[in-house]
Amino acid sequence: MGGLNRARALLAAAAWVTGAALAQGAAVQGRGEMLYANHCIACHDTQVHWRDRRQVTDWTSLEAQVRHWQAVGQLNWSGRDIEDVARHLNERIYRFPPRAGMAAARGPSRR
Repeated sequence: MGGLNRARALLAAAAWVTGAALAQGAAVQGRGEMLYANHCIACHDTQVHWRDRRQVTDWTSLEAQVRHWQAVGQLNWSGRDIEDVARHLNERIYRFPPRAGMAAARGPSRR
């Protein structure tokens, strides 16, 4: 019986860890989306991302553009904020493949 209880405990722990990771992923996506909606969407609707001469061609240029425009807006975003917004834009618009070493799920950004 001890083995069965141990297996149940391991399954419960695995389910809890999986649920926590999914919740963190949703928080990151939510934060990037929230930052973009509150600070960017007024000037950068989806048309700016689809124009013929768009400046974003990969992850590096995507993060560079997010970094540039948050500086223009004097938003003082952290590196984590920039990454969250870039990830949101990538999932919503650009669809670049994930970079090696990029965390799939992160907790909320801290300044």
